[in-house]
Amino acid sequence: MAKERVYACIDLKSFYASVECVERGLDPFTTNLVVADYTRGDGGITLAISPAMKDLGVKNRCRVFEIPKGIEYITAMPRMKKYMDYSAEIYATYLKYISQDDIHVYSIDECFFDLTDYLTLYNKSAMEIAEMLMNAVYEKTHICATAGVGTNLYLAKIAMDITAKHITSHIAYLDEEKYKETLWHHRPITDFWNVGHGIAKRLERYCIYDMYDVAHTKEDILYREFGVNAEFLIDHSKGIEPCTIADIHNYHSKTTSMSNGQILFKDYCYEDAKLVMKEMVDNLTLDLVAQGLVTDSISLYIGYSKDVVKSTGGTRKLGCYTSSYKKLVAAFVKFLEESAHRDIPIRKISIGFNRVTADGFEQFDLFTAPDKSEKEEIMQKTILNIKEKYGKNAVFRGMSLQENATQRMRNGLIGGHKSGEEEQQS
Repeated sequence: MAKERVYACIDLKSFYASVECVERGLDPFTTNLVVADYTRGDGGITLAISPAMKDLGVKNRCRVFEIPKGIEYITAMPRMKKYMDYSAEIYATYLKYISQDDIHVYSIDECFFDLTDYLTLYNKSAMEIAEMLMNAVYEKTHICATAGVGTNLYLAKIAMDITAKHITSHIAYLDEEKYKETLWHHRPITDFWNVGHGIAKRLERYCIYDMYDVAHTKEDILYREFGVNAEFLIDHSKGIEPCTIADIHNYHSKTTSMSNGQILFKDYCYEDAKLVMKEMVDNLTLDLVAQGLVTDSISLYIGYSKDVVKSTGGTRKLGCYTSSYKKLVAAFVKFLEESAHRDIPIRKISIGFNRVTADGFEQFDLFTAPDKSEKEEIMQKTILNIKEKYGKNAVFRGMSLQENATQRMRNGLIGGHKSGEEEQQS
């Protein structure tokens, strides 16, 4: 008989903002602090806000101008390198107590733990072990955490996301029965893991507003609306999640894709947006070459200022596998020209390579000599070697010298945000 498993999910509370408070010797629960790049203006998105700001009703990841004028606060520039260092230190703390085989790093500030085999090792309950981990993190970094404990990964996550954040102990437990008793009628349904506003709107068509409604809706209706993804929704409505951390560690994707997206620092006209798109294609193509991969399908999505119109774009097949920048950028330019609005300011660009596979599949067309493709590949690999040795800005295309190009600046970012090392060097 399989051992009944128990999991914990630990989230570092308002992580980026808490790090900035700790670095300043301030208490994040009493300090009004916002992590945001003030060089992007009032339209910039707040990367994080302190718990004290949340208590005042300020929404996380709001735009700067949405913060009520009467609230005084400290603005901290994003320092992604600093946050990564803290995250690594916290992960090292976890490893003192839990094997890496029993940890799943979900994000920079959130981890799952399989605590099953540690109940007897520490002679503690799962709640006590989770509390032990939270205390160890606080002693090491002075960063507070929130934790959920559950009989599966989903329940641990929900216990943390919905229940723990609203109790003084900051730690909560759920099993299937307790989940049904306490959260079946919880609203809004978007508070639940993997239920976004788009899914919520589709559920509203069937008068489904909470997990009780989902659990008591005919399954064929849900499968008709959501396809195979309905299975996850149905299971989660009942507090069921068969996936384990071991399953996650053993998973290998059968299909591969690569993507890159950015929110522009200001509204861009069509031609300037095209320039940025070309830079993005160049950068992603080098990633393709570096991994020895090719693609025969691309995706492009353009988002417009203040969402005045729906995003445009989609997916297109190329007709052959390639890693050639010349071929790929030509395909993207044609896609943009045929799909994008030219008279509406552009604020978001996302590109992707789909159906990515090993470069042994690369094909040549009748109009491209194999030796030319080979020369381009050699050039691309040379560029990669130079960048690896001397840094990302050691070499770039001439287009990146134009006024509204973004690549040189973005090469210094981590996760789309400043590393924090720029200020130290200036």
